[in-house]
Amino acid sequence: MTTTTTSYRLIATDLPTSLKRVAEQPDVKRETDYYLKTIGSVKTLDQFFADTRLYNYAMKAHGLEDMAYAKAFMRKVLSEGIDDDKAFAKQLTDSRYTDLVASLNFARNGDAATSFERAQKGVADKYMRQTLEQEAGEDNSGVRLALYFERMAPSITSAYGLLADDALAQVTRTLLQMPDEVAAADIDKQAAMISDAIDIADFKDPQKLGKMLDRFTALWELKNPTNAVDPLAVFGGGSGTGISADLLLSINTLKLGGR
Repeated sequence: MTTTTTSYRLIATDLPTSLKRVAEQPDVKRETDYYLKTIGSVKTLDQFFADTRLYNYAMKAHGLEDMAYAKAFMRKVLSEGIDDDKAFAKQLTDSRYTDLVASLNFARNGDAATSFERAQKGVADKYMRQTLEQEAGEDNSGVRLALYFERMAPSITSAYGLLADDALAQVTRTLLQMPDEVAAADIDKQAAMISDAIDIADFKDPQKLGKMLDRFTALWELKNPTNAVDPLAVFGGGSGTGISADLLLSINTLKLGGR
């Protein structure tokens, strides 16, 4: 069986080729062609939510596939935008929501929101990456974690950012060889431990990040030689990083159906 490190390197070393292979899969190509052909004609949030195919594509592209059912919640995210610090998306610690708004910013750009490249090719590129990571996780969850960390870590600015994301936190604990029980410790103490051991600025250096991920994949292989861990456990059963308790509480205060 191919090791976690080897599998990760095969994908990451030539990422454009890996993504091209995903893009050429018939089902991926079909959904992407539909999205790119249709999204530019969408002028309002009502139209966006009414087209389930478009909506689901955009949600998966941003790692929010597990939240697709919560249309009222997502409507609030998109309708309030991200320009106001009090906007709903800005109150959520999960950056996936602000990323979605940045791609499809109806609040700021109105009926022109879908005309920008970030709303078209930008979303399609994100969809390819999400699909690549999910497929890698079907064979080896450590590879999916490594790819996810590689993509997300450069945007992290503090240890708290790592702890706010279950998948990033799991990679971090593995890197530092911390027992899983540490996750139950006081959040400030966890952050202090991480800050003492890792220079967050190193995430922006591809070489240093690469070395970290080589270490992670090697340690993961030692700990999970048979890949007995549920590959989707820290991704909420689909993509992204799962639904936290505070999100569930927020969802339950909103009616379903996108209204």
